[in-house]
Amino acid sequence: MALKSYRPLTPTLRFKSLPAFDEITKARPAKSLLEPKKKTGGRNHFGRVTSRHIGGGHKQHYRKVDFKRRKRGIEAEVLGIEYDPNRSARIALIKYSDGELSYILAPDGLRVGARVMAGSEATPDVGNALPLSAIPLGTNIHNIELAPGRGGQIARMPSGEIRRIHETCYATIGQVGNVDHMNVSSGKAGRTRWQGRRPHVRGMVMNPIDHPMGGGQGKSKGGGGRHHPVSPWGQLAKGFKTRAKHKPSDRFILERRRAKKKV
Repeated sequence: MALKSYRPLTPTLRFKSLPAFDEITKARPAKSLLEPKKKTGGRNHFGRVTSRHIGGGHKQHYRKVDFKRRKRGIEAEVLGIEYDPNRSARIALIKYSDGELSYILAPDGLRVGARVMAGSEATPDVGNALPLSAIPLGTNIHNIELAPGRGGQIARMPSGEIRRIHETCYATIGQVGNVDHMNVSSGKAGRTRWQGRRPHVRGMVMNPIDHPMGGGQGKSKGGGGRHHPVSPWGQLAKGFKTRAKHKPSDRFILERRRAKKKV
């Protein structure tokens, strides 16, 4: 995937860097694999805001992606690579030999016309899903199950955490596509609003009634004096451990993720 940059004819275009979408081969999704997606505006059923900075945005449909790779031992052909507004990855439309259509996450390098399969007898090629016990050591994988049959829950693990996963859990061969997503620069606030994200206002610039870090004369360090960074509800925001002390999954984690080194 390549990024598209623009000549700075306007201030908006100067730092804009958007996906070129050159890997997309299909413009319209398969209707049978769509579901309506109702917007909440960050409100619960009482109409109260429970998630801030959500609202507006373009109307979207949800694409039913098969994270479980349910059909085992049946080959499928890749019909097209599509854009999915619900995730940063691209999705691939595949057609099984019995005629059923399905969506899967599109790994980097998957092309139209390629054949993919899920099952222990599948070859370790890009787009195929195999149990971890059948995947050669050192292979790039994604869409990893945490429990057998539950479906993919880990896209990738770049954090440095070392974790035990059962050998019968399935994973898909290859790296998730759209690898340049991290380098995209919207160039303007309007594009962020199209995506359904509202402005994120810092607590330091609010009034004392609105945030624990608000108030003070000029650019004070929050709360009218020196104040440790906290959430709007008073929970420490820097370095405070929020993970449960006795979590059942602790026994599967051999080494916790590496802490960020202080410069």
